Amino acid sequence: MIVLAVDLGTTATKVVAVDEHARVVASTERGYPMRTSGPEATHDPQVVLAAAFDALRELASDDVRAIALTGAMHSIMGLDADLRPVTESLSWADNRAIEQTERLRGTAEGRELHRMTGAPIHSFTPLMKLAWFHENGVRAAKWCEIKDFVHLHLTGQLLNEHSCGSGTGLMNIHTLQWHEPSLEFAGVTADQLPPLVEPTHATPLTAEIPGLRKGIPVVIGGGDGPLGNLGVGAATPGAGAVSLGTSGALRVAQQGPGIDDEGRTFSYAIADGLWVRGGAISNGGVVAQWAAETFGVQVGDLLAQALHADSDGLVALPYLLGERAPWWDPTVHAALLGLRREHTPAQITKALVEGACQQLALVLDAVPVVDSIRITGGAFRAPVWAQVLADALGMPLHLTEDSGGSAVGAALLAWRALGEIESLTVDLVRPTRTITPDEEAIKRYAAARPFIAKAYRALEDLYSV
Repeated sequence: MIVLAVDLGTTATKVVAVDEHARVVASTERGYPMRTSGPEATHDPQVVLAAAFDALRELASDDVRAIALTGAMHSIMGLDADLRPVTESLSWADNRAIEQTERLRGTAEGRELHRMTGAPIHSFTPLMKLAWFHENGVRAAKWCEIKDFVHLHLTGQLLNEHSCGSGTGLMNIHTLQWHEPSLEFAGVTADQLPPLVEPTHATPLTAEIPGLRKGIPVVIGGGDGPLGNLGVGAATPGAGAVSLGTSGALRVAQQGPGIDDEGRTFSYAIADGLWVRGGAISNGGVVAQWAAETFGVQVGDLLAQALHADSDGLVALPYLLGERAPWWDPTVHAALLGLRREHTPAQITKALVEGACQQLALVLDAVPVVDSIRITGGAFRAPVWAQVLADALGMPLHLTEDSGGSAVGAALLAWRALGEIESLTVDLVRPTRTITPDEEAIKRYAAARPFIAKAYRALEDLYSV
């Protein structure tokens, strides 16, 4: 017996068949474009919906016990009174709300909204995107995330849940209800948003999908970040997970929500009272891709050269795409400090990798209890990433390759809803290897981190002139 997990990603939807032991037995994928223009980054909701249904049809069988959903957090789209799209779906990468963000970031109102909602004050949040829509005269009868839209077409019910809800900036993480001050700032009312339910909430399948029995449970699931922890076996309080691809994130599981007093971290729900605390960085593997394009070298070759290179005093603030945690500053610029004529492409690349890993270490410094860390993501195919990250974080890293990530996390929510597993803290995923940090490198990176914070502040001052 299997569960089909639908993972609605930024560039593709993946459907993964997962058994009750968290083993991936089959998967399929349907790609689609993300439309980008200036600060805009959007999807056509109908294209995403068609991709999900097409992929489900491929893996449909009598063995399917349930469907579960996950996907990229922080999307938002408008619907008319008949629940038909009236806007595109704005991706997390959509930055058109920078003006609204900058008016709130660093203010007492912004700090209070962060404390109550768990979501940072940043242009990726639906809170800010809705404020942009409101100020630009865009109206809708209902507002929802793209995952809600797919759930609507599978079940006939428009719902949101506490996991994705905690990433909107619109949900009070202490009451698990829509937060009135956030709604007022965004220019919407609670009845324009879907009802909030538990991530394990199940609704019968009503859509016609050949090969799937009508009425099987559709588990609403949660956000790809929190469920990524679950999918790699890092849902026990104190267990951390790092995912690293083009961008990256560090999240640590804990019981109940919690916010850093300095506003450096987010607080997002998994389910069953488990939450993650941490932060996403905008500049992960993209820094090496940029270096490869700049120097005209294949990225794999450049990273291989960087593994044994010494950055030789060069410090990178790798903010090519602005930055999220811990600064939550979409306007910040990148910098190479200490650059000399004799620095080689390999040394510059090593400094960029170090800069991205140091950014994740700054996130780790903002999380109170971390017992272990599991890592996953395409960037770790290059050994330099795993080794520098272990050195920057100062901890052994346990690599979980091909675990299925967020999709497996969604499937485990379904197995929990079906009563087949007793707890979400059960560890069914085994790491494939461990990366051990170098003690001297740990000291060197730890000593450098306070300088990074000072340099960021100096850059902030420079570009605010």
